[in-house]
Amino acid sequence: MVTHLEAHPDGLGRSCPGAHVTAGVLVLSDDHRHVLLTLHAKARRWFHLGGHCEPQDRTLAAAALREGLEESGVPDLVLVPGPLHLDAHVVGFCGEHPQVTHLDVRFLALAPAGAVPEVSEESLDVRWWPVGDLPTESAELRELVAAGVALAQAWSSRAI
Repeated sequence: MVTHLEAHPDGLGRSCPGAHVTAGVLVLSDDHRHVLLTLHAKARRWFHLGGHCEPQDRTLAAAALREGLEESGVPDLVLVPGPLHLDAHVVGFCGEHPQVTHLDVRFLALAPAGAVPEVSEESLDVRWWPVGDLPTESAELRELVAAGVALAQAWSSRAI
């Protein structure tokens, strides 16, 4: 990701051809027992929240938090400091590009107790899932959720 940004001053923008950095956020319930996932309208698959960086985003963490708020409708998300996970994956038809690699920097956020999500225009559905009963067999998502739960527990107890 650093090499990409060194080579492409526009590497955070969706206009950057070939690849661009995106920001994701895994949202867990306050008790770390549920994860908030979105049924993505274009991909028609369940994912963590996230998306493209916008010019007003001062940091990747700010972009991740903004995306989490926009896509979940849940106010008062608490972002855990530092990235949770890094990922590179190919996406078809991203804006003007027929194919692009998303260099995704993923963060962890905790929702307030009793948070009720709202479906955004980017999603077909947004809902809480038990961390042990996800709506997909995706090994990547399962690993991301497991890493998020471990970080949330450590951060909540301030063991890190």
